Amino acid sequence: MVSVSKVVVVGGGVIGSAVAYFLRSADPSVEVTVLERDPSYARASSALSAASIRQQFSTPLSVQMSLYGIEFLRSIGERLAVGGEAPSIDLHEGGYLFLATPAGESILRENHALQTSLGAQIRYLPQGELQATFPWLNSEDLVAGTYGVSGEGWFDGYGLVQALRKKAQSLGARYVATDATGVRREGRRVTHVLTAAGDALECDVMVNAAGAWARHVADMLGIDLPVYARRRSIFNVSSPAKLERCPLLIDPTGVYFRPEGKTYICGTSPSPDRDPDDLPLDEVDHALFDDVIWPTLAHRVPQFEALRVEHAWSGYYEYNVFDHNAIIGYHPDIENCIFANGFSGHGLQQGPATGRGVAELILNGRFVSLDLSPLGFERVLENRPVVERNVV
Repeated sequence: MVSVSKVVVVGGGVIGSAVAYFLRSADPSVEVTVLERDPSYARASSALSAASIRQQFSTPLSVQMSLYGIEFLRSIGERLAVGGEAPSIDLHEGGYLFLATPAGESILRENHALQTSLGAQIRYLPQGELQATFPWLNSEDLVAGTYGVSGEGWFDGYGLVQALRKKAQSLGARYVATDATGVRREGRRVTHVLTAAGDALECDVMVNAAGAWARHVADMLGIDLPVYARRRSIFNVSSPAKLERCPLLIDPTGVYFRPEGKTYICGTSPSPDRDPDDLPLDEVDHALFDDVIWPTLAHRVPQFEALRVEHAWSGYYEYNVFDHNAIIGYHPDIENCIFANGFSGHGLQQGPATGRGVAELILNGRFVSLDLSPLGFERVLENRPVVERNVV
């Protein structure tokens, strides 16, 4: 076992709180301090995302991380209960439905083969079967779809963050409502994390789990982290449409929608020329809905010609511009700082596997349950991207 007594985690969202939870669960002797500048999580990606989980990825490790993620979410009541009170995150395993035109058929088949080989419950639906299963769908320009019959769906992201935070606190993790402003170093080690409150927190290990603001924390260390805050607008819409057995649907264009009670939420990524860094969160890209999302939804689901926006908001993706996958592990230039950043929209579902893995890395000096080393910083420095085809 590696001797670690003090860990400072910068960022108390789902990643930071999962790290704190797994650390204190595994070794109560480790002093864990989590710096979270906004305890309301009003601007946190964890609270503002579409909060979903899937196994329909194109890389084995992403599939495996989400397989553990759904196992964790299913057992959250017993795992994260505090004082006999079990939290609920309102998990709906409604499935994902990825759709393919002829141009995307081969990739859909390859991804499906990988996912099922790893144990994911994904069903391949040729066009006729697709139309029969989802009769409200316009499948004229489609050849097939893949549908998660189990283990995929959506949940209360804010509820997950709060449950992880409360459990970590009940296990002895200390949360401090302040910002990290700098570090003290001795050679290749961080010795203290400096805060806006004027404290210098001694640490054996520092964890950068600062989400969309992770790049600024990396700057304090002299590290260039290819993770940027990219705004994503989400629209809550009502419709007279009655869509039975409605999953989270991913159109070939990248537009998605899913049920949200009696309404639906939908969104898509803007085009690269309309996707700069750090756009203000108090603005919503309504033109994206009018020009792209609504026409796409009306084509794919004819009943969606009648839609009304009830509510809209924006949140940040912590977007890894290198390869859209998380960066997890130590940086070779700083021997006691772990990065857990750049999830590019997958942080909520990969949070449990990341928290477990980072805790193992701190306490054992290596990953134990699932080898996350392919997501290490070295691949960025050596220009070895982990290519994910299913970026949503």
